[in-house]
Amino acid sequence: MSLQLLIAQVLLLGLGLLGVAAVRPDLILDHGGKIVLSLLLTALVARLRPRAYLRLGPAFWGFTLLLLVLVLFIGVGSAESSATKRWLDFPGLRFQPSELAKLGLVLMLASFFSRRGVQHKLISATAMIVVTTGLVFVEPDLGSSVLIFGLGIVVMYGAGVRISNIAGFMLALGLVSIPIAGVYLEKHPYIADRLFGHMNREEITKVGLDQIGYAHRDMTFGGLWGQGPDGLRFEYFAAHTDMIVAAVGFTSGLLGVAMILLAYWLIMQTALETSQLAARIRPMTAEIHGASILATGAMFMIVGQAVVNLLVAAGFFPVTGVPLPLVSYGFSSMLTMSVALGLIHSALREVRRNLPAEVNEADVVALPAD
Repeated sequence: MSLQLLIAQVLLLGLGLLGVAAVRPDLILDHGGKIVLSLLLTALVARLRPRAYLRLGPAFWGFTLLLLVLVLFIGVGSAESSATKRWLDFPGLRFQPSELAKLGLVLMLASFFSRRGVQHKLISATAMIVVTTGLVFVEPDLGSSVLIFGLGIVVMYGAGVRISNIAGFMLALGLVSIPIAGVYLEKHPYIADRLFGHMNREEITKVGLDQIGYAHRDMTFGGLWGQGPDGLRFEYFAAHTDMIVAAVGFTSGLLGVAMILLAYWLIMQTALETSQLAARIRPMTAEIHGASILATGAMFMIVGQAVVNLLVAAGFFPVTGVPLPLVSYGFSSMLTMSVALGLIHSALREVRRNLPAEVNEADVVALPAD
């Protein structure tokens, strides 16, 4: 296993536990148990070779599509928005199928491109992205659907699809989406309210702090070193989930937030190293190509979502309901992100196993891929 990835995971999980302890002390044992499960799951996934996941891709993706369809009929909403259907409830278990859908799309596209290459028509790959995104879009879950669509684009690029082909796909989809967007916003007016409410936050803060304002206040109170897990009553409903970075900032200060950023950088750096090493292997086998795609997709699953969450907390994006990977309280996100980390471990090990003996790994990482 990669030491960098292990350090990053421990940092994120530890800071998440500290944040949950500050906001919801009653959930410490529950969250601690999920942390142990997260580490075990990552270790288990890392043990298998990428070929196992490339073979599993189509079946797992199909399973996630089935769950996305089921959630439209028997799904439940959150306490804050009962009109949405995003969770499936089973005895003792509630999870969000859209989180599994991200993983399913990565596995499916990696399997597809490793078998078919990128020189053939891309109608099938684009259809996979559109179908997955569309099912999440109608829940409605705009934040997750945008992330899933972006994930598909990044995986296509990481697989070697030409920028011109990707741009053409996005232009065509954009033109088709224009009339749909109006109907969607009319049917779900709260989305427009969030967007315009974010644009007019100065007006909101004149009469009282909104959710982002509370988060800013708490991070400011944390200072450089933090105030510890006691001493402040968090007054917004997502303090231990979507806005947990504020709780981390209060308890551990700027240092804790910097450690979160460092951890995500380590994940990104390790995945990019894997892709660079894979590009130096000749001949490029289907499994090595698939491993490189898995590493790229898994990295964006984690880092891309983290960027969106942190931009929301900073006030640059409207509230989207996207958790901070491996930090926020919640089973669905921690489960899928732990698997994603395991995929990067597996891909890196496979690439290193096939790296020619005459290639110096340190030199390869320092150079751009051909």
